[in-house]
Amino acid sequence: MSVEKIITDWKKKSFKPVCWFEGEEEYFIDKAIDYAEHHILSEAESSFNLSVFYGKDAAWADVVNACRRYPMFAERQVVVLKEAQQMRELEKLETYIENPLISTVFVVAYKDKKLDARKKFTRFVKENGVLVTTKKLYDRELPEWTQNLIQSKGLSITQRALNLLVDHIGNDLTRIENEIDKLQLSIGKRKSVTEEDIEEYIGVSKDYNVFELQSALASKNLAKSIQIIQYFEANPKAGPVQAVLPSLYNFFSKVFMVFGAGTQDEKTVAATIGVNPYFIKDYMQAARLYTYPGIEKALLLLHDYNLKSVGVGSLGTEDASLMKELVVKMIA
Repeated sequence: MSVEKIITDWKKKSFKPVCWFEGEEEYFIDKAIDYAEHHILSEAESSFNLSVFYGKDAAWADVVNACRRYPMFAERQVVVLKEAQQMRELEKLETYIENPLISTVFVVAYKDKKLDARKKFTRFVKENGVLVTTKKLYDRELPEWTQNLIQSKGLSITQRALNLLVDHIGNDLTRIENEIDKLQLSIGKRKSVTEEDIEEYIGVSKDYNVFELQSALASKNLAKSIQIIQYFEANPKAGPVQAVLPSLYNFFSKVFMVFGAGTQDEKTVAATIGVNPYFIKDYMQAARLYTYPGIEKALLLLHDYNLKSVGVGSLGTEDASLMKELVVKMIA
């Protein structure tokens, strides 16, 4: 069961006595905890029926005693335990979880860890409540997730602006949402987010970024490639080599897959190699201009220069110099 499903159930006034949120994606856990703390009860009900504990400071007995209380002037009470992974003697909560009150909603945030599925503790959580394990999104899932988030806020975004946003921020869902909220405030009544908005309000150049470098390399445009790398050199945060090289490797790996697609139909190739049809022309063009041996060479060069970027076989060479040398060899 997902965090979104749990929150939907809560909105429908459907509650489990124990809701345990664990795992590595803090964003989803924080969403559940925030809703439990601020929205399950009305403001008036919260005064008497909301208890919030922090694992590092809370004693297990205090948490259990709070859970065993009955609600005052309300149908239910909410007990929230944050940072449960830091709680001493956490396993002693088992005495309550084995037999919880239906009038208490006990919500637990257990970050960066998972309960041991072999233990009775975990079995009691599953039998008497709900256990939700969160995972980090894969990089390939980020664009779709971000677009859905943007749409949920009543906005739309161009494909290139979406990719600029995701590539710049990476797999930090909380920051992605914060930047979207900032964009929404900045563009006012307008509902469409453009590349210019990303450049102005988030600080990502729409002309000098890793996607433009990919496009320049795909067309074997050496002058444009060098120009973009020089921009990275003058603006280190815009294109750190540790981010650029893996992105290029991913691009040329997908180009390599074009040769196995068995067709020149762009929509079919895009679906086969797992890229957005909006960008497929770059992949097809690169496959055509580099040919099979050229893409093999490009991948080997990218692997070699990735090692050099961390000091293997090339101590003291500036990042920009490495990238310039790399693109010259790739395009030659």
